[in-house]
Amino acid sequence: MPGFPVSLVTGGAGFIGAHVAKELLAQGHHVVVLDDLSGGFQDQVDPRAVFIRGSITDEALVERLFAEHKFTFVYHLAAYAAEGLSHFIRRFNYTNNLIGSVNLINASVRHEVECFVFTSSIAVYGAQQPPMREDMRPVPEDPYGVAKYAVEMDLYAAKHMFGLDYVVFRPHNVYGEYQNLGDRYRNVVGIFMNQLMQGKPLTIFGDGTQQRAFTYVGDIAPVIARSATTPAAFGQVFNIGADKPCTVNELAGLVMEAMGMAGEVKHMEARNEVAFAFSDHTKVRGVFGQAPETPLGDGLRRMAPWAKATGARQSAAFGEIEILRNLPPSWLREA
Repeated sequence: MPGFPVSLVTGGAGFIGAHVAKELLAQGHHVVVLDDLSGGFQDQVDPRAVFIRGSITDEALVERLFAEHKFTFVYHLAAYAAEGLSHFIRRFNYTNNLIGSVNLINASVRHEVECFVFTSSIAVYGAQQPPMREDMRPVPEDPYGVAKYAVEMDLYAAKHMFGLDYVVFRPHNVYGEYQNLGDRYRNVVGIFMNQLMQGKPLTIFGDGTQQRAFTYVGDIAPVIARSATTPAAFGQVFNIGADKPCTVNELAGLVMEAMGMAGEVKHMEARNEVAFAFSDHTKVRGVFGQAPETPLGDGLRRMAPWAKATGARQSAAFGEIEILRNLPPSWLREA
């Protein structure tokens, strides 16, 4: 559409992607959503956007879309973001989260995209002492974090070789409307709400003292959306999310309170995961200003009516487990 920026949003039928797409539409962008619906839902795509069902791993499709739509900006949010499961689905993880990203970067270089916005993860930091800062050397401890950091490095190389401007965000523990309630491997807030609605115990790996800073999606989507038109952000990596951590045990109580439903908490065998993960956000505020930070209880109360209206979803076990050794027994029973 002449006169309007044309933006590709990968994963735009999913959780954060659907919110970013709506923000871009509100800013006057023409938006094309590419999503394979493996974790998203077409009814979450704003009807003003063009929806294409397909995968970023389909190189021919990616090239065809770039040639047809002549994208101004790319917002790459598509990923299979089950961090803990990534140890056991290594080939699937790298194919979807790394090779698929490279397909998009190649096309962006060939078609002279003005800015490539990528959502990475604080998983790149591994088990370093929080709060995580952008000047820390990444030491990811799982294949998901490795793939995310590899894409960050590839964008750096593409900038220096081809001049492709980019912005990287490392969000963490995001929750809110459009979260896939039926995904049993990721997004603990959605898992808890889904379990409550099904009358099942809220399952917590280990003793529940793990700390995370849970981030309401409405606080970060606007920043991600306007980053491609913020030159001061080009070539930069930003942590983005909430500041205040809480334990998973505390989260379970807050979810029950927000849903107005009592539930049982069931502690499962501990799994291999980082115990404390939250980050510093001084840098992102310096470029984008002070963004709102929705208190966790308030964000959960906003999400709860949507979750109840959506209803409980039956979650399917992941069908492509590649390694069974050391898989948590509860996942093994479901695999």
